[in-house]
Amino acid sequence: MANSPEKISAQETAHTEDKPVQSSKSSLLKGSAWMTAGSIFSRVLGAIYIIPWTTWMGAHSSSANAIYSKGYNIYSIFLVISAAGIPGAISKQVAHYNSLNEYALGQRLFKQGMKIMALFGFVAALVMFFGAPILSMDFGTFKVDQRTVPLFRSLSFALLLIPMMSITRGFFQGYNEMAPSALSQFFEQLGRVAYMLLLTYLIMRVGSGNYVSAVTQSTFAAFIGAITGIGILFWYYLKRKPNLDELAANSANEINISTGQIIREIIHQAIPFIILDSGTTFFQVIDQYTFPPMMRDFVNASQNTIDAMFAIFNFNANKLVMITVSLATALSLTVVPLLSGAHARKDIKGIQTQINDAVELFMFVMVPASFGMAALAHPLYVLFYNSGDLQSWAIPLGTVVLQFYSYLAIFLGLFMVLASVLQGLYMNRKAMLYLGFGVITKIILQYPMIYFFRVFGPLVATLAGMTVACGFMFWALYRIYGFNLNRLLRRIFGIVIFATMMMIVVWLVVKGLYLFINPYSRFMTVIPLAFGVLVGIVIYGYLTLKFHLADRILGSRVAGIRRRLNIK
Repeated sequence: MANSPEKISAQETAHTEDKPVQSSKSSLLKGSAWMTAGSIFSRVLGAIYIIPWTTWMGAHSSSANAIYSKGYNIYSIFLVISAAGIPGAISKQVAHYNSLNEYALGQRLFKQGMKIMALFGFVAALVMFFGAPILSMDFGTFKVDQRTVPLFRSLSFALLLIPMMSITRGFFQGYNEMAPSALSQFFEQLGRVAYMLLLTYLIMRVGSGNYVSAVTQSTFAAFIGAITGIGILFWYYLKRKPNLDELAANSANEINISTGQIIREIIHQAIPFIILDSGTTFFQVIDQYTFPPMMRDFVNASQNTIDAMFAIFNFNANKLVMITVSLATALSLTVVPLLSGAHARKDIKGIQTQINDAVELFMFVMVPASFGMAALAHPLYVLFYNSGDLQSWAIPLGTVVLQFYSYLAIFLGLFMVLASVLQGLYMNRKAMLYLGFGVITKIILQYPMIYFFRVFGPLVATLAGMTVACGFMFWALYRIYGFNLNRLLRRIFGIVIFATMMMIVVWLVVKGLYLFINPYSRFMTVIPLAFGVLVGIVIYGYLTLKFHLADRILGSRVAGIRRRLNIK
C-alpha cells in the first residue's frame, strides 16, 4: 500500500458516491462524541482526585507530585512498548478487513494479537520491576532516587493487564464502536481513583504519614483500575458475540493469510504506533532526565525546590491541560479506522473530506477549551494545588505556567490528530520521521531554553519541537491529498477570533469577581470558575451559532439548535 509521490486529485475518483462520505462524517461525529465523553469524564475524574490527594499530602505535596510524575512518565513509555502499538494497529487492520467483508479474518487478527499482548505485557512488567533502580537514576549526580524505585515496581503489575485491555478496545474501534472503549476507560479511572484516595487517606491521615508509601499505593491503583476496565470490556464482548459470530460466518473468505503472516502484519503495523503513541511522552521523559541537572547549572536550589519546579510544569499544569488534550485523543482514535476504510476503497474524495472534518472538529473544540483554560488558570491552579503548604512563589508561577501550557496544548493535540491521520493513510514512515524532527528540535533547544527561560524553558523547547513535527505532517497531507486548505484556514480563523473574544470576557469576569472574594481561597475560587465556564460556553456557543460556523463544522442538525434558541 505504497503512497503515491504525486498529489492525488479528487477527479481521479469522481465516480465515488457522496453517501459514503456523509456516512463517514456521521461516524466520525458519533464516534468522536463517545470517545470525547469517555476521555473527558475519565480525565476530569483523574484531575479532581488531586484536590483531596494534595490536601492529605500536606507539606509533601510538591515532592509527591514530582515523584508521581516521574513514575508515570516512564510507565507510559513501558505501557506503549508492552502494547507494542497493537491496539491502534488492530483497530486499523480490523477496519480494513471489515471494509472488504473479511470479518472472520479480522477476528483471527484480534485473537492472535491477544496472545502477543499477553506475552509483551509479561516481559515489560518483568523489565520494569527489576530495572527500577536504573530507571530511578539521576543522571546529573548518577545516584539512585530511592523514592521512585517502589513506584516503578508497583506500576509494573498494571502492565500484566492493560495491554490486553487496550487491544480489546482497539478491536471494537475497528468496528467503529466507541462506546466500549469510552465506558471501560471511565470505569477504569473510577476504580483507580477510588483505590488511590482510600489508601492515601489511610496512610497519610490514619497511618504512618509516609508520603512515599502513599504515592506507591497511588501508582499501584493502576492495576486495580485495569481489573475494572477489563470487566466492562468482557461484559460487552459477551453481549456482542452472537452478532460477531454471524458476521464472521457470512464473510467473503477470499483472502487467505497464515497465522505467521497475521503476526508479522500485526508487528509491522504496530511499530509506528509504538513510536507515535509515545510522541508526547518522549518530550516529558526528556524533561524528566534533563531538567533537574540543567537547572542546577543555573540556580542554586535544594532538591525540594527543584522538585517543586519540575512538578509545576510536568505534573500540575500537565494534569489539567491533558483534560483538553484528551479531546484530540478522542478524535485521533476515531479517525484511524475511518481513514483506513476509505483508503482500502480508494475513496480519495472521502479521505480529503475526512482530513478536513477531523482537523476542523479538533480545532472547533480544542481552541476554545485551551483559551478558556488560560483565562481561568489562576482559579484552576488554586483549586487543585493550593493545599496551604506551598511556598509563596508557587501559585503565581504555577498560574503563568498553566497559561502557557494551555496554548501549548493545541499543538500537542494537533500532533495526535495529524499523526493518527497519517497512520490511517499508511504513511507511517513519514509520521515517524516528522516526530523524529520534532524530538531532535526539542533536544537541541532544551539547554539554551532552560538557560533563558528557566522553568518555562522545557515548554518553549516542546512548543518548538511540536511545531516542527506538525508543520511537516500538515504539509505532507496537503501535498499528497490536496484537501481544501482555504476552507480549513477560514474556519480556523473564525474559531480563533471567537475563542479570543470569549477568553477576554472570561478573564474580565474572573478579575471582577476577585474584587469581592479571596483569590487564594480554595473554597471561594469555585465561584469565578463556575461563572467563567458558564460565560465562556454561552459566548462561544452564541458566536459560532450566530455566524453559522457550528453548522459548517458540526453539520446541518446544528441549525435546529439555532432555531430553538431563536438565533438567526
